Amino acid sequence: MRFLVRSLSGLFLLSLTLGLLAYAGYLINGAVQDRLSQEPFIPQARERTFAVNVVTAEPQTLRPVLTVFGEIRSQRTLDIRASASGTVVELAPEFREGGQVRQGQVLLRINPTQAQAALDRAEADLADARSEVRDAERGLGIAQDTLVAARDQEDLRTRALDRQNQLVERGLGSPVAVETAELASAAARQSVLSSRSALAQAEARIDSAATALSRAQIAQREAQRDLDDTVIRAGFDGTLSGVTLVQGRLLAANEVLAQLVDPEALEVAFRVSTTQYARLLDETGRLMGLPVEVALETLGAALTAEGQISRDSAAVGEGQTGRLILATLEKARGLKPGDFVTVRIEEEPVEQVVRLPATALDAAGTVLVVGEDQRLEVQPVTLERRQGDTILVRAPELHGLDVVAQRTPLLGAGILVRPNRPGTAEAETTEPALVELSAEQRQRLMAFVEANSVLPAEVKTRMLGQLEQAKVPAEMVQRLESRMGG
Repeated sequence: MRFLVRSLSGLFLLSLTLGLLAYAGYLINGAVQDRLSQEPFIPQARERTFAVNVVTAEPQTLRPVLTVFGEIRSQRTLDIRASASGTVVELAPEFREGGQVRQGQVLLRINPTQAQAALDRAEADLADARSEVRDAERGLGIAQDTLVAARDQEDLRTRALDRQNQLVERGLGSPVAVETAELASAAARQSVLSSRSALAQAEARIDSAATALSRAQIAQREAQRDLDDTVIRAGFDGTLSGVTLVQGRLLAANEVLAQLVDPEALEVAFRVSTTQYARLLDETGRLMGLPVEVALETLGAALTAEGQISRDSAAVGEGQTGRLILATLEKARGLKPGDFVTVRIEEEPVEQVVRLPATALDAAGTVLVVGEDQRLEVQPVTLERRQGDTILVRAPELHGLDVVAQRTPLLGAGILVRPNRPGTAEAETTEPALVELSAEQRQRLMAFVEANSVLPAEVKTRMLGQLEQAKVPAEMVQRLESRMGG
């Protein structure tokens, strides 16, 4: 009997379980069918608005500034060389690196012993040559007088021969006397020839003595010049550079001792491209004397100077491109030859151009402008100049329009934007939005901040102090509520 009761109880429980399972399956099936029969929920799409920074295009006349890099040079640089060999016996105190010297100042002296001895020998030879000239002049005078006397003697002998011939013709003379007179006349003529020969030799001696005197004078001047070369003087006012000389050093002839640089005659040499060079020419094709500004920029300071373009290089140079231009500087305070400087050249004014940030222009030569209904439009422009982070463009259609200052891949024609003009974003940043909190909301936010173990203590103190104020920044409230919701 007990077995039958237990069997019936088990059968009842099994039937009840199967019934419950069938009911559950029915409910699930109904829920699934209801879900499938419902239309899917599609959230309403909302167009995204982008915030962009814009600048108002205002055409105006501007002077473009061409910025390049150049090197400071000196227009007057003199190599100081040893004109003579020898030991340095005297050195000026200013003869050192960076020493300031004046024109004509004695820089150093080389041992003049050998040069002085050579000058003394040359002067002695010159004295001998002058003495020889005087002797030759005296000998010439004697030879001339001797020739005059010989000619007088010849005249006497000739007249005596004539008298003897006349006596013979009248029968008073003798042939022996005539012969004697003829011999005397011939001897007189021979004496004249000898005197003329002596006069010629005296004249030749005069020429030889004059030549010797000229040689002696040349030798004396060379010796004097060699002696003067032992003293080296400054050719002009300037600064010494590259000095490696000390007193007592033995110098070789033509050895470079230092360089004398004129610090007041500086110029800057810089290279520009051919396109930039073409903009610096006038209508006749000549280089314009445009003003330039040179700056040696360092941390916290800058050395500047002004000047004017003076000339350009005659040739491009092997392996070079563009053009090398030189500008003369005025009052280049602190600048030295060899400085690598920034050169800014003011070009001729360009009319009706708009200054824009360089990020506003794309590779296709177009910009984005804010059109009707705050949507972007593409506007083509003509690029005139690049000025560092800015550009100068020409487009009459841009007058008065708002141009997007920074282009991104998300921006394009037809995009809805919210323009941020200069000053608007700054005002929003300096004056954040403030909201008033209810007592319950304030208490809840303060409790959340106090319970947050991640925030540093000083940050908690600052945030609690802001929450205690009558008005709290809306951005902070939204940030806290979003974290509490998470």
